Amino acid sequence: MIPPRGVFLLTPSTRGTGHDNHAALLAGVLDRLRILPIKKMDQRTCIKFCVKNEIKCADAFRMLTVAYGEATLDRSNVYRWYKIFSEGREDVNDERAGRPSTSTTEEKINEVEKMILANRRITVREVAEDLNISIGSCHSIFINDLGMRRVATKFVSKLLNCDQKQHRMNIANEMLDSVRDDPNLLQRVITGDEAWVYGYDVETKAQSSQWKLPHEPRPKKARQVRSNVKVLLKVFFDCRGVVHNEFLPQGRTVNKEYYLQVCAKQSARNARICGRTKKWLLHHDNAPAHTSLLVRDFLAKNNTLMMPQPPYSPDLAPCDFFLFPKLKRPMKGQRYATLDEIKTASKEELKEILKIDFFFKCFEDWKKKTVGTSV
Repeated sequence: MIPPRGVFLLTPSTRGTGHDNHAALLAGVLDRLRILPIKKMDQRTCIKFCVKNEIKCADAFRMLTVAYGEATLDRSNVYRWYKIFSEGREDVNDERAGRPSTSTTEEKINEVEKMILANRRITVREVAEDLNISIGSCHSIFINDLGMRRVATKFVSKLLNCDQKQHRMNIANEMLDSVRDDPNLLQRVITGDEAWVYGYDVETKAQSSQWKLPHEPRPKKARQVRSNVKVLLKVFFDCRGVVHNEFLPQGRTVNKEYYLQVCAKQSARNARICGRTKKWLLHHDNAPAHTSLLVRDFLAKNNTLMMPQPPYSPDLAPCDFFLFPKLKRPMKGQRYATLDEIKTASKEELKEILKIDFFFKCFEDWKKKTVGTSV
């Protein structure tokens, strides 16, 4: 068995005296090192071997000269490493700092930082050429000295202006104040929204990833698009589970008249809610059909309280950050030929979500997201 790099021991059968024996022993070490590139570290390993076996430094230098020829370390370095190993050092790596760097000075770091702040999309090569330093040194300044990393731009549904951001914070603070006054408030909230479910939806990158061996080529797949076969699903749920769900009939659109009918059905189901609580709150997004005067008048006549929703904030809508992603993810990559197949699969996924009982955690996450928004 070949011992680890830097550890060589003499066995009783190989232990001997004299220059010939020493040379034979060192030759055995070199045979073991032939599989490695001839580097200075190999010679330091040999010097360590000689120290361990009490071979004189002069003899060690002569044997290194025979083995490595012109690539041998100079005499002063051989004697220096011999002394270091004699004092008990085990590591054969050279940890000397070497010549001070002229590229990573404080002045260069400040210049790089100014260039980055002036143009966030500038490349390492451009900075290196402007400052006349190597690409490696420039990259080290980016990563090690400035702690920066290049990231892709994150896509969002809409960039909010200052007024919309302030309105978002005000609504979040209002919700948190209500929850502090009534810790059971979220247990009385019913939230709802609609989403398209497709006959075929493209898999995510994570879903299409797979294991491969080093010699195997990277798997490929053709670019695909969603199918035109789709159906609109409307869902209402609370912290206990789904309260109501239905599919948009063919030929209809989600307008204020349709949503009024949905709200009427929801109000008719309030016997279940009223059996547990005195009042309930409705939460939905700010779609035109949801915020129309016709719907607001109906909710006011039925004494239905509203939970406000910040504008353009799907991250604060439970249907968008919880229910619909969990519903659609298992269906991605699957093909459903008819609308009935889509509806059946959607209902099955809703039942699976109910089994795991994620809904209470969803409302807790909603509260945490609101806290993060209010800061």
